[in-house]
Amino acid sequence: LRQTTTKVVRHLGIVGECNIQYALHPESEKYCIIEVNARLSRSSALASKATGYPLAYVATKLSLGMDLVSIRNSVTKTTTACFEPSLDYCVLKMPRWDLKKFNRVSNELGSSMLSVGEVMSIGRTFEEVIQKAVRMVNPGMDGLEGDDSNLILSDVPLDEQLKVPTDRRLFAVQAAFERGYTIDRVHSLTKIDKWFLSKLKNIASIRSSCKGYSGAGGLDTLMMEGGLRTLKVAGFSDRQVARYVGSDEMTVRTARKNAGITPCVKQIDTLAAEFPAQTNYLYVTYGGNEDDIASKEVKSSDLKKSGVVVLGCGAYCIGSSVEFDWCAVSCVRQLRKDGYKTIMINYNPETVSTDYDESDRLYFEELTLERVMDIYERENAGGLIVSVGGQIPNNLAMSLGEAGAEILGTKPLDIERAEDRNQFSHMLDKLEIDQPPWSVLNTADEAARFTEKVGYPVLVRPSFVLSGAAMRVASDETQLRNYLELAAEVAADKPVVVTKFILNAKEIEFDAVAKDGQIINYAIGEHLENAGVHSGDATVILPAQKLYVGTIRQVKSSAAAIAKALRITGPFNIQFMAKNNQVMVIECNLRASRTFPFVSKTLNNNFISLATKAMCRQKVKPYRISLLDIDFVCVKAPMFSFTRLRGADPTLGVEMASTGEVACFGKNVPEAFIQALLATGFKLPFRTRNILISIAHDSFRKHFLDSAQILSRMGYNLFGTPGTAAFYEARGVEITTLTKPANDSDDQSEHSALRHIKEGKIDMAINIPEGTSMKDEITAGYLIRRASVDFGTSLITNLESANMLVEAMEMGCEKTKIKHIGDFYKLPTIGWSSDE
Repeated sequence: LRQTTTKVVRHLGIVGECNIQYALHPESEKYCIIEVNARLSRSSALASKATGYPLAYVATKLSLGMDLVSIRNSVTKTTTACFEPSLDYCVLKMPRWDLKKFNRVSNELGSSMLSVGEVMSIGRTFEEVIQKAVRMVNPGMDGLEGDDSNLILSDVPLDEQLKVPTDRRLFAVQAAFERGYTIDRVHSLTKIDKWFLSKLKNIASIRSSCKGYSGAGGLDTLMMEGGLRTLKVAGFSDRQVARYVGSDEMTVRTARKNAGITPCVKQIDTLAAEFPAQTNYLYVTYGGNEDDIASKEVKSSDLKKSGVVVLGCGAYCIGSSVEFDWCAVSCVRQLRKDGYKTIMINYNPETVSTDYDESDRLYFEELTLERVMDIYERENAGGLIVSVGGQIPNNLAMSLGEAGAEILGTKPLDIERAEDRNQFSHMLDKLEIDQPPWSVLNTADEAARFTEKVGYPVLVRPSFVLSGAAMRVASDETQLRNYLELAAEVAADKPVVVTKFILNAKEIEFDAVAKDGQIINYAIGEHLENAGVHSGDATVILPAQKLYVGTIRQVKSSAAAIAKALRITGPFNIQFMAKNNQVMVIECNLRASRTFPFVSKTLNNNFISLATKAMCRQKVKPYRISLLDIDFVCVKAPMFSFTRLRGADPTLGVEMASTGEVACFGKNVPEAFIQALLATGFKLPFRTRNILISIAHDSFRKHFLDSAQILSRMGYNLFGTPGTAAFYEARGVEITTLTKPANDSDDQSEHSALRHIKEGKIDMAINIPEGTSMKDEITAGYLIRRASVDFGTSLITNLESANMLVEAMEMGCEKTKIKHIGDFYKLPTIGWSSDE
């Protein structure tokens, strides 16, 4: 394969980076080339991080006319780049899927990419790296297990789960080995290479042996017989071992350290230790006898010298993406600028924070209590920052604090008071800050009684979760009981709260930086969509344009009271909702939120730099920002991947579904909104000028009436499903009636809405579902929405977005001349100049 690659590259005359994909027959070893990409590919970043050989950097130099001999190896600093990396370790990449967040989606894997992120684990054995990777992808797991993973379907035969490649098949393989399947039997069902299967069976065998030590004195016996080191070399975590022997994580950790069983720190040096390396790119393994770098014996009292550990964002998933990596990198850069030694821990090969030249030391490692404490103690660091990497590091704050780590910024107890929905709601009641009626419930019957009192719909919300995981709006008792079951699974031992869901309220984002409970800087943004759409899926407008002065005043005073009560130091985010000038708190996150980069770039001031200074107890000077005097608007719009998710219902709800975002500037909201919408790849209805409107009930239809009249006046051809068409026809709007589909094949009639979409006769579909209830309208609506996505028809599913789009089209905002971002920053602000 290498020889073929050389021939192809020479024949095509490729200079720089190249990616070739092969298909190799596992038995005959026949192969063929699938495709050649003469560019950087997705796997280039992975290959660079896995080997320490910076492909893009070297490719750029080659493109500029340099040769490989004259380019230096940036890791060894002495050898040239003219070599092939050799590895004395094993690297494993594992994808992260989030398919469970979508209704009706198929979880079968095929030739179309469905993963939303990936992790990379490094170790000395295959068993070690695959167990590490499983914990990285899902922080709730202790390692690679079958039946104990809770991912094996009880209603589908195990053989069927092995035959079909899905996002859960790896765990089905493990369950098969735990139940006594042979390697040959699993191979015949999965066709996975027997070498890999033998390693997975090894994990199952070691696990089975360890379980034999459960009961009184089991840990001591295991230690005496030398079994713990074997377990650690095979990638088993302290938490896993503790569960098997009937102990707890800290007891196992203490016993392990007392026995001298600690991991080694190894360098990624590109040359398998053949030449001396000066790299700061490190990993931790039990598969070694000595460290590649000396540990620091004495802790310095000076924080700058002892160093600060920054925890990164982990795997990208729905709700935690590059926004948190931007926050972590901004934090590290500010620390280095201020003279602090920085230590980064992260395991995502797609991030900038895992570039080894961004920090003084990079550990490509797990974000778990065990591994973070291993590194923290070995480095003798002065403090830990957990508030810039999203929910994973934030959830570790309490256990890290209890284990003896110094958490910089807001204290772990205060983070717990904000994350625990029960404690937080009690605190708001004490502060006399409004919130929707709420209750912590232990049984479904209690929840039903509470809901009878406040009325449906209600929102079910677990604690300590990101992107609204398992959050649901229940419209009747059956839904309530189902959703409570789901939330209890996700929340584990943390409380589940049920709150009254307020319809037609406006949602407000409050992002701020505080020091010792005093707010230093803040930004207030508003959602275009009404409350009920997750903040990660909402269109956010900054600065807020349509809030009453009284509403803004209430938001500021509530935020100040919360910051003081929780003694916040560092970044935080509060979500409010407002209805008829009554402001209520939804939730508070004592960490950087996903809107921090958006806020910082809109206001041209880095909020994370400010927060970093505050957390390190430096003098902090607030940025001079007057939100009322800014002469431009920035709109953040979400990006979705529904085209790749077969069968997923493309609607928005309280659990986040978007996989990316864009933001655009404009002199007003319609201008910025339409630019942002176009940036997501949205196509305006200019081809056939045919627009299909299907709106669930009369109150929504009435709200869209002015927009429908505007579209008709502008010369667009309107089509509607029967109820919608009758409503608008009665009010003088020219509209053609199309039939609603009863099922997927209901497209025979020439008046079928489905047929029009499938034949490309509709440019844009405006389909507004009923919102919280799941009735027949959803079924017909679902078929229209799904067909729109599958056949490339532009789709709008939110009423406020639809009205804003029509307003922008009427103003001709899509013809706006593009401006440089600097032109907006240069606009004068009343009271002081922008460069003051």
